[in-house]
This record gives sequence, C-alpha cells and structure tokens, in this order.
Amino acid sequence: MSARRPAAWHVATVVDSRPETPSARRIELDVPTWPGNDAGSHLDVRLTAPDGYQATRSYSIASAGESTHVILAVDELPGGEVSPFLVHDLQPGDKLELHGPLGAYFVWTPPEEGSPRPVQLIAGGSGVVPLYAMADAHARAADATEFRLLYSVRTPDDVFFREELAALAAGSPALWLDYVYTRRAPDGWATAPGRVTRDLLDAATLPAASRPLVYVCGPTPFVEAVAGWLIDAGHEPGAVRTERFGGS
Repeated sequence: MSARRPAAWHVATVVDSRPETPSARRIELDVPTWPGNDAGSHLDVRLTAPDGYQATRSYSIASAGESTHVILAVDELPGGEVSPFLVHDLQPGDKLELHGPLGAYFVWTPPEEGSPRPVQLIAGGSGVVPLYAMADAHARAADATEFRLLYSVRTPDDVFFREELAALAAGSPALWLDYVYTRRAPDGWATAPGRVTRDLLDAATLPAASRPLVYVCGPTPFVEAVAGWLIDAGHEPGAVRTERFGGS
C-alpha cells in the first residue's frame, strides 16, 4: 500500500466532458495541486450557487496514479442537486471545487512482494468506476496478480468504459471480464437477461478457497446481497470490501 496522501481542497479545470452512457458523462479534469490517488479512491465535488447555497457529493475516481489529470464518470440522478449539473451543464473551461483524495480501505495497489492474493471485482451499474481504475492500474503496472471483474449492468448501452475494459481484457491474460445484463443482452448472448443470483455469483467469481481480495461496488441492495452471498460461500469477511452509493 502506498503512503496515504493528505486530503485537501483543490480547484479543477474541466478539460473535456462527453457522454459515457445515455445517462452518464465522462469528465476529465486538470487539477494542478492534485497529489495523485490510489485506484479505488473517491473525492467530493462542491457546487456553490449564486446565492451562496452549497451542495457536496462524493464520486469515485476513474483514474489513478501520480497524475494531476483526474477522470470522473457521473451517472445522473434525476432530481439530484449535483449530478444533473455535472451531466448537462458542465463545460470545458469551467472550474470545480474538489476535496480529496479520500478513502484508504476501498483501494488497490500492486503488491510489492510475496505471493499476491487474486482479486475479484464485482460491480453493479456505475459501481464499476472505481473497479475500472483498479483494473487499469493493474494493467499499467504489468502486474501478474489474477484479476476478475463481474459487471452487472442493465443493457449494453449502459456499460461504462466499454472500449477500455475490452482492451484491458484483450491485453492481459491476468484479467478476466464477465458481464451480466439485467434487462437487455447483446444479440446472440448466451444467457437471457436477469439479475445476479447466488448460483451465478458462485459460477462466475473466484472461489473462496483461492482466498481472493474482493471489491464490491454498486447500489446498496446489490452490494448487501452480493456481500452476504460471498460470506455464506466461505469468503473471509475482512477480505470482502464494499462501497455503496445512493443519490447525488
């Protein structure tokens, strides 16, 4: 684990903003004072209205490393105070206030020595954002740790980082990618759309006997169900790390 970087407030400039899915936007930021962050970290975005009212929400970071280039992928919550602005109104050149990097438990860094434990990533919807950062950091480090990602998503159109994930899986024999489509699957997909079940989880994830580190991120009901099934299957409770999200 790298030394923890102190959190602070930063001013970011929007470099690029483009659609990620029909309801989400990828936002690239230049943050000159950013100290870098580990894969899986998050930050707070603070918006200030003309009348002085402030709203702050937390977002996972899709990038990692020592760069001052920070990437977010924000899914809109209709009626939210922050995400609709980030998705629809934010433009290149705009400024944002950020607080971070935050989080020390739900992070992954390449192992420095010894026999690394395999890693199982399990994502629901936009919960893939910090897990994508982990998979990308794993590939950039040319790390040999076995990685698997199980990604539950509504339809093919709702996949975050589709091209990047495909490239990571194609370029690394240590990374295995599995999709579960809950509403509409691609043409010719081997299985019908449906939610993740305990049987599917057992079949598509690393077994407890291999002692993996497991990272689960997504909506609260998804995370609670998956974490419970993992523990029931014999995974060490301390090795199952979870991150939930709600409204923003």
